[in-house]
Amino acid sequence: MMRAHLQALAAALSSLLREGEGYTLWLEAEQTDFVRFNHGKVRQAGAVEQAYLDMRLIRGQRQATQQLSLSGGADDLALLEAALPELRAALEQVQEDPFLLLNEQPQSSERIGQHTLPPAESMVADILAAAEGHDLVGILASGQMSFGFANHLGQFNWQQGESWNFDWSLYSHGDKAVKRSQAGTAWDAAALGRAIDEAAGQLEWLKLPVKTLEPGEYRAYFTPSALGALLNMLNWGGVSEKEVRSKRSPLLKLAEGEVKLSPLVHLAEAGGEGLSPLFQREGFIRPERVELIAGGEHRNSLIDPRSAREYGLQPNTGSMEFAEAMQLQAGDLPRDQALQALGTGVYLSNLWYLNFSDRSACRITGMTRFACFWVEDGKIVAPLGVMRFDDSLFSLLGEQLEALTAERELLVDAGSYGGRATQSKLLPGALVKSLRFSL
Repeated sequence: MMRAHLQALAAALSSLLREGEGYTLWLEAEQTDFVRFNHGKVRQAGAVEQAYLDMRLIRGQRQATQQLSLSGGADDLALLEAALPELRAALEQVQEDPFLLLNEQPQSSERIGQHTLPPAESMVADILAAAEGHDLVGILASGQMSFGFANHLGQFNWQQGESWNFDWSLYSHGDKAVKRSQAGTAWDAAALGRAIDEAAGQLEWLKLPVKTLEPGEYRAYFTPSALGALLNMLNWGGVSEKEVRSKRSPLLKLAEGEVKLSPLVHLAEAGGEGLSPLFQREGFIRPERVELIAGGEHRNSLIDPRSAREYGLQPNTGSMEFAEAMQLQAGDLPRDQALQALGTGVYLSNLWYLNFSDRSACRITGMTRFACFWVEDGKIVAPLGVMRFDDSLFSLLGEQLEALTAERELLVDAGSYGGRATQSKLLPGALVKSLRFSL
């Protein structure tokens, strides 16, 4: 078991330390099944089992790190023993790090997920049954992820759980498709089937003549996925204490009280409900929940240990100061009444190519993508031609925000470069009075 293996490596490393030396060990491990679909059939299947250990040697304010690939066997100790003199030599070359801050009050913890996923073969069978007759394209990733931390002070933290993520589309024709994603810690074949059926219904609307809009302002409904694309921009420094202090945050005017958002906006980093571990690489325990925005007003930023050292604060997040488990509080608009509440306007399912057009004003530009529609009198009447929007989150989540849906969706980052991503968002849909399209 990798947990016991990490404990054994930590104990062995502790016995090899010289006076004045310390260490941290950070483990990321996974056992993942990947299945790729195309034309509603399995086209590629494989499995990944890997474990990477970041070994950091510390002496005073100097640090050096080396990453090791573990096998889980007895030879892993030899890797640590070989890395130790290399790290000692590196410490002689590096300068002192004035912002290095490590937890010196050991807080051990363990969190084991309560759900067990069915075999990948069973999940694939459910997907194929639900997608029968459709051109489904996507990739399923499922399995166990483990995270561990240990240091020379005897602290040991462990998190282990199973989760899945299915990123998929139903293809129509040309450049037309409906893109969706499902994720969770418990498999729900019925919910997946309903999502595929709903997406299949939207395929019929994609066959209608395209509606081209003139640049201007239109009422708009953002699905949770589309809203997630907007809120993801806040991870570009918007919730970072360092960026606020450096006057570079796109939410600076909110943080300094110059602007307020709608009272409907309650945004939090809910680490206790996410997939990422509550402990981090310097040994600090992240809070279960950090309120970022409450009632439209700024409450907190995310503070990593380096910012905590620089500004004399208490750390509350990992080393990158971005939200790993973002949650936006639900509203009271039933999801099945969103079109009726929209009336006439645009229904946005998916956005891409987002960037800041004016960072100081939190103004974002981007393009509409899959399954965006023109709605009249609460009914979808045409697929929307590709449009570019350019508007400020201060406006969209401020005076223009009309309602948030009562239901929320869990959105999990489908990235797998180097390892499966754990960043997630739990978001409602959003109805706004006006969204500006520039072309």
